[in-house]
Amino acid sequence: MTNDDRQLGMDRAISRRDFINGVAVGTSALAAGMPGLAMAGTPMMAAQNDASPYPPTRTGLRGSHAGAFEAAHALRDGTLKLADATDSGETYDLVIVGGGLSGLSAAHFFHKRVGPGAKVLVLDNHDDFGGHAKRNEFTVNGRKLLCNGGTLNIESPSRYDQWSRTLLDDLGVDLARYERDNTVNAGLYKSLGMGHGMVFDAETFGGKDVVLAMGGGWRGGKIEPETLAKAPLNAKARADLARLFADPQPDYLPGLDQSAKKDWLARHSYQQFLMEKVGVDPQVYWLFQDIGKASFCVGGDAVPALFAWVQGYPGFSGMALGEVPADLFADLPGGQHGRQREGDKSIHFPDGNATLARLLVSKLVPEATAGRTQEDMGTAMIDYSALDRPGTPTRIRLSSVVLNVAHRGDPANAGEVAVHYAKDGKLVEVRGKAVIMACWNMMIPYLMPELPQPQKEALAYGVKGPMVYTSVAVTNWRPFVKLGAANFHCPTMYHQEVGLTEAVSLGDLKHPQTPDEPIVLHLVKYMNKPGLPRRDQHRIGRAELLEITFSDFERETRRQLQRMLGGAGFDAARDIAAITMNRWPHGYSYTYNSIYDPVEWVYSECPERPCVIGRQPFGLVSIANSDAAASPHTDAAIKEAHRAVQEVVERRTYPFVPRRTG
Repeated sequence: MTNDDRQLGMDRAISRRDFINGVAVGTSALAAGMPGLAMAGTPMMAAQNDASPYPPTRTGLRGSHAGAFEAAHALRDGTLKLADATDSGETYDLVIVGGGLSGLSAAHFFHKRVGPGAKVLVLDNHDDFGGHAKRNEFTVNGRKLLCNGGTLNIESPSRYDQWSRTLLDDLGVDLARYERDNTVNAGLYKSLGMGHGMVFDAETFGGKDVVLAMGGGWRGGKIEPETLAKAPLNAKARADLARLFADPQPDYLPGLDQSAKKDWLARHSYQQFLMEKVGVDPQVYWLFQDIGKASFCVGGDAVPALFAWVQGYPGFSGMALGEVPADLFADLPGGQHGRQREGDKSIHFPDGNATLARLLVSKLVPEATAGRTQEDMGTAMIDYSALDRPGTPTRIRLSSVVLNVAHRGDPANAGEVAVHYAKDGKLVEVRGKAVIMACWNMMIPYLMPELPQPQKEALAYGVKGPMVYTSVAVTNWRPFVKLGAANFHCPTMYHQEVGLTEAVSLGDLKHPQTPDEPIVLHLVKYMNKPGLPRRDQHRIGRAELLEITFSDFERETRRQLQRMLGGAGFDAARDIAAITMNRWPHGYSYTYNSIYDPVEWVYSECPERPCVIGRQPFGLVSIANSDAAASPHTDAAIKEAHRAVQEVVERRTYPFVPRRTG
């Protein structure tokens, strides 16, 4: 270990795991002692080392953690061969593959439609339920702290469809009450003089890192003159910024009518618009390069300029494009590209949407927790041993990697579906009278070879966006107060976003009120490759993410925080109490993009969209996940769960209707 590593605290006794190639339990280890699996050419990996028995408190590498995906990757690569599985003797009314929000919602809707006597099994490859809706839990100096390990928000809840709103009501979610309870917290950071900040890194701008507080809400908005004077921008960039925000502005697409302008903006990136049509200095584009990453995991080089107009970015006020309709894209889950309505803000629980996952579990397996209300979920404990007990209507079986789903007989008239999964070194078979695939689309063709080829191709079309949510528990947050910012945008640093967790409390879980208390930092790293087509960016980013060792990741995280906050008194070796890297190689669902996809896929719900073709039922199998809506939003997962359950119930009610099998 180098002296620099010691200064960063790499030798400090925090919980961590060491990884080779980012993997702690290799596929060879999974296959060893598993007679139902045969595997070729897989190197041995290091062993996992995490003593915490309670999944939310596990630190180190989480998200797509070791043991959750290796066998599935081997199946994809053709190095894993399925042999005879042990028949468990279990038959369920419904088997759900995937225990994320869509899978758990499907279980809830199924019981609601069919009745409490139905038998449901949920299989999930992770060691925790919730899919991307995971929580990171820390205890620092005796204080319990939470952060979302994945899905952040209930986005624009007024746009939610009937069934998404119904689910929230069924769970007792009261967003208005939650907002009232957090009225004081909502103004906490502002009361301490903190807004938003930006880091101009030395590698890009030369000299040294420049950390600036940008004020109240700069996200592509106008920079105040006194702040602009401190930014390390050249003279042309300063002049171009002033021109970009000037009023009135010129028409940057002269000679085109409104329809032709919108068509051009739909087919060209915001980068092309700024650089080629507005003619700004590259340093100006640097400020805007991350537009779209929070929704699409790619930046301004791959986001249509039309999206930038809809989202309120500058450059369009002189182009006579008309007003952005208030309900634009409201029919799509999350209103995914629309400008937010007045007063319609997203709602963030302390652990993100893990609160929803926990409320679903409390409904499905009441024995697993005493918590029932949204306020209870702040501190409620889950008894994981109760999730999979015989005799309960719903069983949630974790660390169970599904590898094959096939009808027993001709899908057109079969009565059951066999589901093979790997768990504890064994290959096991269970059967379902119906199956809902609530995993992600790209894996389904490998799990179901019997699917028609056009449906396989449609399921494989979208490439999920890779990303990392990093939770860093620290002993205090005085440096943020001193710098005057609660969160920072860092376009060309290791993490592009760094900030304090949102100031919200939930029940007995209280958000820190003074900067002398411990808190969790939320950092985001988008694994994209600017300049390439969007799906290629996702593929390359995913491969690179899976190669990052946790020790390298920890080092870069500590180094960035030290660079940003060190001048305000932060000491990475002293102040960091724990680090959790939530790695999501298959993160956000692929949303259609008019630069790379047909325009009609983006701006209408046409039946030719791959998500529509891919989600069609096949025999006794239905598909539910956010991929099926081509949207990464929470309501997409819920909406598609309801549709899939509706298909199952209709088959049960009208068994004489021919099933789709081709």
